Amino acid sequence: MFGRKQDPPPTVDAPVVAEPPKPGSTGKGRPTPSRKEAEARNKRPLVPADRRAAAKDARAQQRVQRELEYQAMRSGDERHMPLRDKGPVRRYVRDYVDARWNLGELFLPIAAVMLVLQFATASSAPVVAFASLVLLYVYIMASLADAWWMWRGLRKRLVAKFGESGLPARGLPMYAVLRSFQVRPSRLPKPQVKHGQRPS
Repeated sequence: MFGRKQDPPPTVDAPVVAEPPKPGSTGKGRPTPSRKEAEARNKRPLVPADRRAAAKDARAQQRVQRELEYQAMRSGDERHMPLRDKGPVRRYVRDYVDARWNLGELFLPIAAVMLVLQFATASSAPVVAFASLVLLYVYIMASLADAWWMWRGLRKRLVAKFGESGLPARGLPMYAVLRSFQVRPSRLPKPQVKHGQRPS
């Protein structure tokens, strides 16, 4: 019990047998880069070295993009149009508005004539000036009523053609009304249909 401890028997190491490499498990042929090396390789300057040249290049790219969009709006090529004018729904709205005679498309020339008439006759013929002002307001109200009537018919056609879920949630009424108040030659994208050619 209190005697000397016996030494454990000596252990004999078993010979290590090297496993043959599995087929297809060859290495990548280069050492794995350390984390520090990988981070250094991925670092890019947030501010370019030559800020003036970078700004100049960015302006040149924006100018090219704007020119491409402008030419697309003139030719009707939807691939390069701005995002607000792309898509079959917007195309249908434009064709519907362009095919219709809108009171709003004559608003700018009529308003200009009425204002000139008002200023020209303000002192010599105040009755004429007042009448021109009243006629201008009447025309504005009639144009707004015409735009509302146009949108009402257009919305029915859009729902019938694309479904309620196929219409954007917002922006479409204003898109149609603003286009109806533009003089036809100044509209962009350019009208692709003539008056009376309503889309199916």
